Amino acid sequence: MGHRELDQILERFAGRRLVVLGDVILDRYWWGEATRLSPEAPVPVVRKQRSSMRPGGAANAAANLAALGAAVDLFGVTGADPESAELKAVLQECGIGSEFLLEEPARPTTTKTRIVALHQQIVRVDHEDTRPISDISTARTVQAAAQRILIADGVVISDYAKGFLTPALLKRIIGLANEMGKPVFIDPKGTDYHQYAGCTLLKPNRTELSVLTGLAARNHEETLVAGRQLALKMPGARLLVTEGQDGMTLFFGSAQPEHVACPPLQVYDVTGAGDTVLATLALSICAGGSYVEAMQLATMAASIAVGSVGTAAVAWSDLSAQVNREEAAVN
Repeated sequence: MGHRELDQILERFAGRRLVVLGDVILDRYWWGEATRLSPEAPVPVVRKQRSSMRPGGAANAAANLAALGAAVDLFGVTGADPESAELKAVLQECGIGSEFLLEEPARPTTTKTRIVALHQQIVRVDHEDTRPISDISTARTVQAAAQRILIADGVVISDYAKGFLTPALLKRIIGLANEMGKPVFIDPKGTDYHQYAGCTLLKPNRTELSVLTGLAARNHEETLVAGRQLALKMPGARLLVTEGQDGMTLFFGSAQPEHVACPPLQVYDVTGAGDTVLATLALSICAGGSYVEAMQLATMAASIAVGSVGTAAVAWSDLSAQVNREEAAVN
C-alpha cells in the first residue's frame, strides 16, 4: 500500500462530521515524585507537584476525532457536579461542544483519578455510578442524535459499560444510522454481541473478544479462532481485533482475515489507545479509505498514542509526519 494513498486519505479528514455516543469520562492525573515508602503501609509516598485533566472514554474518542480534523457532536451523560464542569471545560479546549451531554443530578460524572510518579501509574481511583440512564434521557438522546446523524458522515459508539449505552439506546441509534445509510463504528464492552447487531465495524481488543466469545484470545493464533467464530455470528459486520504489539486483524464473514503488523514500539502508557484506533479507523473509512488503509493509519496513530504517558489525542500533523517518516524509510 503506497503511503501517497494514505496522504490523500489524510487530506480528506478535514470537514468530516462524526456523531459520537458513549460513556464520557473525566481523566484526572496527579503528577508527583515518589522517593520513599510510607511508614503506614508498603506503598510509596507521592509528593504531588501538579495535576491535569483530559477527556476520557467516549470523550477521548471525540477528542481524537477533533484532533484529526473532524467536526464532532458528542452524546453522553454526566452528573451535575464540579467534575461535569471540568469535563466540559477540557472538551471545549479540544474544540468539542457539550450541548448534547445530558446531566443526571443523581449520578456522579464518571471520573478516573490516576496518580503518576516516575513515569508510571501508581494507583487509579474511580468514582462512578454504572446504573442505566433513565428512559427520559434515552428518549432525549435519540431525538437529538437523529437530527445530527442525518448530516453526519458516520457514527462512533464507545462503550465503557458505565450506563449510558442501554440496549434500547443502542438499538435505536444503530437502526437510525442504518436507515440513513451511515456507517457505525463500535468499541464494545461485555458479553452480549447481539446488542451491536447492524454495526458496520466492531473493534474489540483481545480481552474484549474473549469476553464476547467465551474463547481464549491470548495470542494471534487463538485470536484467529475466536475472531472467525464471532465474525460468522455477526453477518454484514466487520470485526477488527486490536492485538497490541501484534498489530490488528480484520475479519469479515468467512473471508480470509487481513492482518496489519505493528512496528516495534516504545510503550509508556496504553491509556486511551483504543479510542485513538477507533477514531482513526472511523475517520479513514469516512474519508474514502479502504479497510486495510484505515488499519495502517490506525496502527500508526496507536504507535504515537502509546509513546506518551496519559490519555492523549493524536494530532493530524503528528499522524501526517508519521506517514511521511514511514514513506521515507521505505524509499
